Amino acid sequence: MVTYELAKDWDIETIIKNCEATGFEGVELRTTHRHGVEPSISKERRAEVRKRFEDSRVRLVSLGSTCEYEAPDPAVVEQNVEETRRYCELAHDLGCMGVKVRPNGFPPNSDHEKVLGQIGRALAKCGDAARDLGVEIWLEVHGPETQVPANIRRILDVCNHPSVGICWNSNDTDVVDGQVKPSFDLLKSWLRSCHINELWRTLSPWGSVPGRPPEHGTPGFPDYGRPYPWRELFTLFRSVGYNRYTFAEIPASPEPIRLMRYYRALWEYHAA
Repeated sequence: MVTYELAKDWDIETIIKNCEATGFEGVELRTTHRHGVEPSISKERRAEVRKRFEDSRVRLVSLGSTCEYEAPDPAVVEQNVEETRRYCELAHDLGCMGVKVRPNGFPPNSDHEKVLGQIGRALAKCGDAARDLGVEIWLEVHGPETQVPANIRRILDVCNHPSVGICWNSNDTDVVDGQVKPSFDLLKSWLRSCHINELWRTLSPWGSVPGRPPEHGTPGFPDYGRPYPWRELFTLFRSVGYNRYTFAEIPASPEPIRLMRYYRALWEYHAA
C-alpha cells in the first residue's frame, strides 16, 4: 500500500494494524502524511520505526518522496537532488529497498528533449547516492506528458545508472490498442516497483459495454478514462520474473478495512 491517500491520516501503529488485518504485505510511506517519517527525524526515531516494522508482518519497502528534477532553475534541481540524498540516507536507516521520485510534467515553453536529458542527468547523481547507501531510486511514471513511456525511456537512457529504475504507475497512457505490452516492453528492463489503482477498471466480461465512464471528483487522482488490462500486466510481470510489490494507491475511504479486504480479494483475482 502507498499511504497516499488511503492511509494519509494514520500513524505507524494504525498502518501496521490495518495492513496486518487485511493481508497487505508491504508499505510505501509517502511524504507529508501523519506517520511523520521524514528525513528530519532523529536516528533514535528511525531505529524505533524500523524495529516496529521488523517486529510486524508488514514490510516497510520504500519511501514516497516528491523530489523532481525538471525545474528551469539549476539551483532548484540541485536542491531536489540533495533532498533525494537525504531520503536515501533515511531509507538506508529504515531498511527500505528504495526511494520513489518523479517527473511532474514539462515546464511551460520548454524544450522537451532538453528537459528529459536534464532529468536523466540529475537522476544519475541520485543513483550514485543510492548505490553508496545500498538502496535504489525508483522513477515514478508520472506527470502530464512526462508519464508517456517513451519519455520515461529517454530519461532512463540518459541516466544509465544501475541503481535507478522505474515505479510503474498504471496510467491510461500505458494502454495502446487495449494492451500495455508495447509500453511495458519499453520499460521492463528498469522495473523495480509498481503502483496500482482502481482494480475495477476492466472491460466488461460480457462485452456489452466498452468500459466504465471516467471517474471524476477525487482530488489528487486522475480522471481514469479507459479500462486497464490488469491481468495482462500481471502476466507480463511474471514473464520477467518480477517478484516485488504492487502498491495500492487509492483514495481514502470511510470504511478502510472493508475496502482493503475487497481490494486484496480483487488483486488475487487479477493476479491469479
